[in-house]
Amino acid sequence: MNDVYNPLSLTEKLKNLPTQPGCYLHKDKDGTILYVGKAINLRNRVRSYFQKSANHSPKTRRMVAQVADLDWVVTDSELEALILECNLIKKHQPKYNVRLRDDKHYPYLMLTTSEQFPRLVITRKVKQGDGNRYFGPFTNSGAVSQTLTLVYRLFPLVTCRKTWTNIPEQKPCLYYHMGRCPEAPCAGLADRERYLQAVSDVELFLSGRQEPLVKKLKSDMEAAAERLEFERAAKLRDQVNALQTIVERQKVVNTTGGDQDVMAVVADEHGAAVQMFFIRGGKLIGQEHFLLDGADSEAESGITEATAEFVKQYYQDAAFVPSEILLPRHLEEMEIIESWLRQKKGAKVTLHVPERGERRRLLDMASNNAELVLRQIRDAAAEEQSRIDMALLELSTALGMTGNLLTRIEAYDNSNVQGRHAVGAMVVFDRGKPRKDAYRRFKIEQSEGDPNDFAMMHEMLSRRFAHMQAGNPKFSAVPDLILVDGGKGQVSAAVDAMRSYGYDFPVVGLAKQFEQLWLPGAEAPIELNRGSAGLFLVQRIRDEVHRFAITYHRNVRGRAANMSLLDEIPGIGPTRRRALMRFYGSLDRLKSASVDEIAKVPGMNAKVAADLVAHFKLG
Repeated sequence: MNDVYNPLSLTEKLKNLPTQPGCYLHKDKDGTILYVGKAINLRNRVRSYFQKSANHSPKTRRMVAQVADLDWVVTDSELEALILECNLIKKHQPKYNVRLRDDKHYPYLMLTTSEQFPRLVITRKVKQGDGNRYFGPFTNSGAVSQTLTLVYRLFPLVTCRKTWTNIPEQKPCLYYHMGRCPEAPCAGLADRERYLQAVSDVELFLSGRQEPLVKKLKSDMEAAAERLEFERAAKLRDQVNALQTIVERQKVVNTTGGDQDVMAVVADEHGAAVQMFFIRGGKLIGQEHFLLDGADSEAESGITEATAEFVKQYYQDAAFVPSEILLPRHLEEMEIIESWLRQKKGAKVTLHVPERGERRRLLDMASNNAELVLRQIRDAAAEEQSRIDMALLELSTALGMTGNLLTRIEAYDNSNVQGRHAVGAMVVFDRGKPRKDAYRRFKIEQSEGDPNDFAMMHEMLSRRFAHMQAGNPKFSAVPDLILVDGGKGQVSAAVDAMRSYGYDFPVVGLAKQFEQLWLPGAEAPIELNRGSAGLFLVQRIRDEVHRFAITYHRNVRGRAANMSLLDEIPGIGPTRRRALMRFYGSLDRLKSASVDEIAKVPGMNAKVAADLVAHFKLG
């Protein structure tokens, strides 16, 4: 794979595009990535966006109008380009790509098979090649927790958060005496062979293979009874009964006994929804729905694009790839996606668009469910927005701003420890909802010393409006209301800073002690009714900016602590210090590195690396 970058104008870059396969990144005038795509021939594909005769969809026309720059990456094959495209979209979340909404938050169940006594835990991140088994992703966190509880009730797995090797380290805990952890590897009482058999049963259960699991447990139950192990036989009987209840609830959808994922995609002007049915061994074992951002509902090709992007993004991290995936329509990339999935699975994978029969009926059923999901989400969103609008109206009335719609509210707070590592934060709420792409952070430049909240607020607002006056697009939006965390002093500081740049926007402070609203120059605060929607809204905004400020402060303080520790080590100057932190990302990772590994960092050598490791050992 070869990176290609030219510091040229967009027109010159279009002339110099290569004809090899690869990925391209459209950017706006600020360098923000608007869209990531792939192509067999980069020159032909990228130039097609800028041809006057091109018949683009409205969404594509809006995107092309904003493109001011272009980068590309050349790859050795179309398959490599597809993999790179998936990674780039996941990393940058471009505005004009179809994206899985909040995909980084979807929970998985992880069976820690890399440990001697595996546990089942909920995780939000899949780590490829770590030796563990993953199941998911799931969209319903509650359902995941229920499944976790059910597994621990049915199977004798370690329930605590610790890892054990069956070396006695403590007395058996309460879970052991309650029968919730029969093996107790913490006390050296475990039969590892029997424990691993239970782990294998859990894998079958979570993979949807309940019927063969029931047969196996029945056989184990009969064998235990023959050996006169009646207590174990009774436990196995209870497991069998519980599993048979689950099997009876599952619906037989085909007689082939195969594994399928059924995928339906629907879209409207509010977004897109994907409904998936998971069929394992011919039975429908579960379903999930996912939401997509950036789908083009204005063009017929929008559903096709959304389907292709969802397939790539979902199966990039999916814990299991079935042998057949049913799709609502044909994709241009069908063959290359099949090759990619075959590579991931290590076996044949078929993408199929059914026209009739049982498969088509499954697809229609999934489509009907997707329509229902989208309608429910739309109705819930409208109801929530109605409640938020009422809260905004109540707030504007209380502040004497009748007739003004509070569309954009900016909130400000600062964080420090006795004046050290002072930072400020700005969050934006658009129609009562957080708009995280508009959040901004400020490293307060005032000298270290006694903390002065008023001076910090003044500096932060001064810098915000200086950017606005200078025409910085990141600060060009006009606020309908400025909310500061604090009382009269903070409000006065904010107003002074704002007016020094010739602006006069509404400002209000929310004082923590009594949750009172302070307007500039007011002798007395405004008190909203406890429990009122307006007060709840400003509290929510205040809490969000407080969270954002504290998070940034902790990061700055942590980096400063790392830097100061490295400064104590002979031979580590500012250049090497920055190189080490860029390479390792954290002091903990640096401390765990060997001399040879540290010596490979740019600017380091074996002697300084050895001194560094020795310093850590002494510390």
